[in-house]
Amino acid sequence: MTQQKALAQFVSELREKLGLSQTGLAKKSALPLKTIEDIESGQELFLASTIRQKLANGLKLKPADIKQYEKHPDLSLLPDTEATLFIKNQILANDVADLECPVCGSKLITRIAKMYDLEDNLVLVPKARCTKCPFQIKG
Repeated sequence: MTQQKALAQFVSELREKLGLSQTGLAKKSALPLKTIEDIESGQELFLASTIRQKLANGLKLKPADIKQYEKHPDLSLLPDTEATLFIKNQILANDVADLECPVCGSKLITRIAKMYDLEDNLVLVPKARCTKCPFQIKG
């Protein structure tokens, strides 16, 4: 069994054991139904801490009980590689429509931070974060 199935299966089985529908769990967790559906279908592998906390409350668990089933990418394997440099250049060129995370392949949220150096020169710093995993480019 893959870890992807483990989180989905864990949540689904526990929800059913508690006698809840997906809608019922969404209400008890104060989460959108779509979020519950995405988790149980295996589309969500890594949960934001706020989602994990709400889901844990709905399932009557501690967040750590859920976290152990999540798939956490090993970001230490991703130094400032060609892929990262390519992404930075695409952001600076404002060509960000199809940028994907080099770790998990999900959509990247990008922006350009405008900063000033000590001599008051404008410096543009590319920034990006993944919509699904912890990957980010800080500049």
